[in-house]
Amino acid sequence: MDYFAESLEKHYEWQGKIEVCSRTSADSKQALSLAYTPGVAQPCLEIQKNPDECYKLTRRKNLVAVVTDGSAVLGLGDIGPLAAMPVMEGKCVLFKEFAGVDAFPICVDSRDVDEIVNTVRLISGSFGGINLEDISAPRCFEIERRLKEVCDVPIFHDDQHGTAIVTVAALFNACRLTGREISDQRFVLSGAGAAGTAVAKLLLSLSAKDIIMCDSGGAICRSRADLNAEKTEIARLTNPRDVSGSLADAIKNADVFIGVSAAGTLTGEMVRSMNADPVIFAMANPVPEIMPDIALKAGAGVVGTGRSDFPNQINNVLAFPGVFKGALSVLARDITDGMKLAAARAIAECVSHEKLSKDYILPQPFEPGIADKVAAAVAEAAKNEGVAIARE
Repeated sequence: MDYFAESLEKHYEWQGKIEVCSRTSADSKQALSLAYTPGVAQPCLEIQKNPDECYKLTRRKNLVAVVTDGSAVLGLGDIGPLAAMPVMEGKCVLFKEFAGVDAFPICVDSRDVDEIVNTVRLISGSFGGINLEDISAPRCFEIERRLKEVCDVPIFHDDQHGTAIVTVAALFNACRLTGREISDQRFVLSGAGAAGTAVAKLLLSLSAKDIIMCDSGGAICRSRADLNAEKTEIARLTNPRDVSGSLADAIKNADVFIGVSAAGTLTGEMVRSMNADPVIFAMANPVPEIMPDIALKAGAGVVGTGRSDFPNQINNVLAFPGVFKGALSVLARDITDGMKLAAARAIAECVSHEKLSKDYILPQPFEPGIADKVAAAVAEAAKNEGVAIARE
């Protein structure tokens, strides 16, 4: 099937993938008076007296803004906010279909961090949560950090944290298969942008002790003079042996490769230089860092990619619908590392002991109940971490 041609045809047919549907009617004088004027004045006054009542009297509790500047869209790069709209609409479809969460695309025509932060801050009161999407690094780190400081709703950059959650879920089950502990393994990450940085930080929270991150300049180490502020911080947190050189140098005797970089980055020779039966998560799209057959021939024990036509697809759709559903259900102020790890464990637990195999370490996105299990785990973690402010 030619997905590109057929998708273009369908988009011309659909003329948009989302629409607004009313939850009440306005088909009579009485109905109009209740849904709109004059009756609507009373809920307005109740919210004026107590702003928290908006969660009971409006749709805010189930509404997420999907915000982008169009600077890092899928594998397309910086195509701008208008061209990003079909992707953002698609994201909104996934929120609704997988978790019953209403979402709306907000495409901001700016590359200025101050403008983006202020725009989202000013509209955040209309939403229960903000999903940042397809914003390039390193600006995405500052935008998320600053929004967390000025907004009272959860801010979640899915390219960072959704990827990290599902990657860690896959790793949990790879460890179940191999009998290894995360804390005992050597990790090499290819790609030090939004996704790679978030994966590394979540691994650190799980007591991973030996992580080397690589970018186009090779291993990120303390002796490099070309690092920006974010990569300088990564160098401080990772690479305890201060390994320098290329990816090929860094990957020798590693146990796990996690790729969020570019096609063909990893070779069979590099896989053979790793420890026995390594875990290879090659998630570059549409072409992974190494094709699964080459990795397996070179000795890989478990292989995952970002593609649906290979086993073990590592796909954010397993995470973000349930994460937001859970956070919204308890009116969480934030999405913490504890909530992310709870989501990762819930996803991993969707694969039973009987079904777990080297070709099945993650559930398929269409398996029933995944978002609900993730939501329940996230909500419980939010309560335990003191960020839930649910109101009856």
